[in-house]
This record gives sequence, structure tokens and C-alpha cells, in this order.
Amino acid sequence: MSDYSLKTDNELLSEIKTNDKEAMLVLIERYRSTVEAIAMKYIDSPLEKDDLVQEGMIGLLAAINSYKSDKGAKFVTYASRCINNSVQTALRKFSRMKDIPQSNLVTLEEDYFDNQVGLSAEDEYLAKESVFTLTEVLYEGLSRFENEVLRLHIVGCSYVEIAERLGKNPKAIDNAIQRIRKKLDGVTF
Repeated sequence: MSDYSLKTDNELLSEIKTNDKEAMLVLIERYRSTVEAIAMKYIDSPLEKDDLVQEGMIGLLAAINSYKSDKGAKFVTYASRCINNSVQTALRKFSRMKDIPQSNLVTLEEDYFDNQVGLSAEDEYLAKESVFTLTEVLYEGLSRFENEVLRLHIVGCSYVEIAERLGKNPKAIDNAIQRIRKKLDGVTF
């Protein structure tokens, strides 16, 4: 560990790109006080300190995964910006969520495609993690039949059309969609 502590941020980032877990831990520990300092700026917010620090750590992980040294910024500057953005994004989401009825929520995908909004590094990282989680659930949690029903349902086929294509009756399709909903309801992103 002491060997790693003498390395520069860029050296650690190079090691991390080769899946070096120890380098990742050293870099995270090196920036923990930065995350806490940034989180403390928002201590009077409605989120608790631990939540603010956690959001800051998400920003730090996003910075580690997306930093490109050839863009001209030092890692410390980039990381600080990502940490701060992550905390501010969490606060904005919290403020919006408490006043919005659940029926009026718009998903990230709808917001992104409808408004063509560029994602921040931390949102892009979280979106990739969510896609990975959803992919795992679809391939491991759903049967081959349920995956086929879901695929056809997503592209807009009616229950009758799906039943005709798969050689089943519409009730079997309805049952499959109900099972899919139950399985996906338990998924957290």
C-alpha cells in the first residue's frame, strides 16, 4: 500500500485502467477528504451528511472512470467538479421528487431523448450501471419465452399479435407479461 501512496494521480489512474483494485482504493482514500469537504458545503440541505458523502463518492467514481488526461484538466480539478456536480444533482433530484406526484415522473431515457440533454459523467456512469443491472435481470431472471414476449411487447405488438407470432393464446401472453412486471418491480437501479 505504501508503494501506491507515493504514486501520482495519473499513475494510479493508469493502474486502475488495468483493473488494479489496490490503486483504486488508494485513489478513493486520497480523495475521501475532498468528497467530505464538498459534501459539508451542503450540510444545511435536506439530505443527511452520509447521503451527501455517498453522492460525492459516486461523483468520484464517475470521475475515475471517465477522466481523460489529454483534455487538459488535472484530475483533482476534474474530480472536484464531478463530486460537486453529483451532490448538486442529488439535491436537485431530491427537491423535484418531493413535490412531484409519482404518476407525473419522467424516466431518464424519456428526458434524454425528448430534450437531447447531455449527461454528466456521474449520470452517464449511473445509466450504464442501470443498463447492466437490467440486462442481467432480463437474461438471468426471465425465461426465453418471457424475453421474447417482452421484446415483441416493447416494439408495440398487441397481445393477439404476440400470441400469433409465438403460437400461444393471448391469455398465455397476458400471464407472461404479468410475471415480467412482477420480476422487474423488484429490480432496483
